[in-house]
Amino acid sequence: MNAADLKSRVEEAWADRTQLQKQEVKDAIANVMAGLDVGALRVAEPLGDGLWQVNEWVKQAVLLNFPIQKMVTHEVGPFEFHDKMPLKKGYAAAGVRVVPHAVVRHGAFVAKDCILMPSYVNLGAYVGERTMVDTWATVGSCAQIGADVHLSGGVGIGGVLEPLQAAPVIVEDGAFIGSRCIVVEGVHVGREAVLGANVVLTASTPILDVRGPEPVETRGEIPPRAVVIPGTRPKTFPAGTYQVPCALVIGERKESTDRKTSLTCLLYTSPSPRD
Repeated sequence: MNAADLKSRVEEAWADRTQLQKQEVKDAIANVMAGLDVGALRVAEPLGDGLWQVNEWVKQAVLLNFPIQKMVTHEVGPFEFHDKMPLKKGYAAAGVRVVPHAVVRHGAFVAKDCILMPSYVNLGAYVGERTMVDTWATVGSCAQIGADVHLSGGVGIGGVLEPLQAAPVIVEDGAFIGSRCIVVEGVHVGREAVLGANVVLTASTPILDVRGPEPVETRGEIPPRAVVIPGTRPKTFPAGTYQVPCALVIGERKESTDRKTSLTCLLYTSPSPRD
């Protein structure tokens, strides 16, 4: 079944959920999940120059996959899971390093030379080559993580399922996401951007570029190579004036930043193109 046929079946089922009772529709959704698992399909894909195309029908297939699956017990050594989705397999063949207790669900793609510390990658996500998903970091459903990205300890990359979002989070190649950062609600982090520890980015978070004589406010997107730290600014409410969170773009990435992340390159099973 080619991509056009899969798209047609999924969109019909999305419009009419009774279609989910048909075996050919179940097969189409299973084929989409299999394609996501090996990276042949993506929820979103780069078009160049920072532009991305969201494949809405692929995301719809991920969502439709839940009601057609049954709860199954999965035993992994001494551990037991009870879920609708199987776990990903074949890490050695894919050239991925997986440290206990890293968990990836079937339907997520993890590229060659990725390193997964004890972490979680949800279905529909895409993780590019040589990316480090550090301890207790989470990559939400359908999130798109580029190559040579470092997701530091405790980072939370939001998914599209809870709550249902229109667009996935996108973190482009070479970005460094500092410890305990939260990136959710379809935020787009540009190529080689750096988020300092504890930056929180939602679709409504004010992003203030303070590199010039006057602040420039945007929302939802971090520029390429920008260095971002958490900040606050005053806002007046009926009860008084209080400091509310924002993100501050304070500079551009420098060579010194790259030196701080160079340890990751030593951990790859294959040489990094940056070496």
